Amino acid sequence: MKRSSSTDRILPVTSFNSGDVEEIAEGIYCYTVQIVNVFFIRNQANPNEWILIDAGMPASGGTILEKAEELFGKDCKLKEIILTHGHFDHIGGIIDILEKQPVPVYAHPLEMPFLSGEKDYPKPDSSVEGGAVAKMSGTFPVEAIDISEYLHSLPEDGTIPMLSGWRWIHTPGHAPGHISLFREQDRLLLAGDAFVTVQQDSLYKVLTQKQEIHGPPVYLTTDWKASKASVQTLANLRPVVAGTGHGSPVLGTELIEGLNRLAADFEELAVPDHGRFVDDKK
Repeated sequence: MKRSSSTDRILPVTSFNSGDVEEIAEGIYCYTVQIVNVFFIRNQANPNEWILIDAGMPASGGTILEKAEELFGKDCKLKEIILTHGHFDHIGGIIDILEKQPVPVYAHPLEMPFLSGEKDYPKPDSSVEGGAVAKMSGTFPVEAIDISEYLHSLPEDGTIPMLSGWRWIHTPGHAPGHISLFREQDRLLLAGDAFVTVQQDSLYKVLTQKQEIHGPPVYLTTDWKASKASVQTLANLRPVVAGTGHGSPVLGTELIEGLNRLAADFEELAVPDHGRFVDDKK
């Protein structure tokens, strides 16, 4: 595996919620690692297995595995990793995890170049309209990693290996191969960064985790037209519980009304007034 600064550079940013765990449905946990969430799902078909959704901040792999052992016990084995996308804060711990527990990693085909060492992401736009996190985003790593020996494409039919009753949905905009996960039976949504529940470019709101349904992080979202369509797709699912890549899980009326508002007024609420990825499309 190719080790790069996208996975081995420790970034000194955190939030008051770092280390918190919340069970958002039976056997499904949201774990906050500094400023990003990962999700643990116990395999309903085999309680001694679990699935990881995303892999946290750089150098967090050991912490993620320790938390899973605390939740599920030593005998419960990691069986696979699903990536919503490959930005540094969603794959930061993956190399350390795979070195300890070599399991299949599933992602959308359009994310493969960034996960097989072929292509770096575009550099973050630190000139974009936004707060302090947006301004410091130029230091965030974008280098491709190479986990190709573990990497698999998600099934074309929308199913997810080992997650019966779930389906993946292509929700591009923040990243070309960004996906969200949805379980119809309880209308549970894991949205990655298609939308988030904190204003991620504001340092104060990131630190305090002030909850608000917001568009994707502005400094790394490269296609705002696609991002709007993705938010509308997710709103049409009518989720009643949602976990996102950043911010606290949200449910009920707050989720329904907030997501519908974001979908209806996306340009006003989510798209920055200026920025490289905005101006390039004008």
